Amino acid sequence: MGKKGFEDLLVWQRGKDLAVYIYRTTSNGDFASDFGLRDQIRRAAVSIPSNIAEGDERETDKEAVRFFYIAKGSSAEVLTQAMIACEIGYLDKKTYSHIEKECKILSGMLSGLIAARSKTFRPSPFTFRLSPFFLSIFLIFANLHGKKIELSGARRLNTGR
Repeated sequence: MGKKGFEDLLVWQRGKDLAVYIYRTTSNGDFASDFGLRDQIRRAAVSIPSNIAEGDERETDKEAVRFFYIAKGSSAEVLTQAMIACEIGYLDKKTYSHIEKECKILSGMLSGLIAARSKTFRPSPFTFRLSPFFLSIFLIFANLHGKKIELSGARRLNTGR
């Protein structure tokens, strides 16, 4: 998080700019009178910076990443709705291309943010998490078969392979 919080995040700034662009674009022509598609693309566009902001303000990176994934999904939603709007003649190719480019850039930026914030809570791929019941069953089974099992952490199991 930057000094100002989410407002320092370039991905948030870009998402907000896209939402403003979508609002302005959908205020004209046939798009303005198709309340269903207009409102849906607007909600999806606003959802991008809103979820980035909410995620960045969360206490843990794990919580933040959940909201960043929602923002990434909203970006795909905006792109899909823009494709439909272009195909039915509500958007010209130039406007659609701008929205498509921004959605793809945002999606890539969010993937990078998700990867960076996920490093703090992802377990090692070699770490197994078992409930206490299954852990005790596993240990009994391993002991019966003469396997040496080394435990590390409260519920982590390392088979030493």
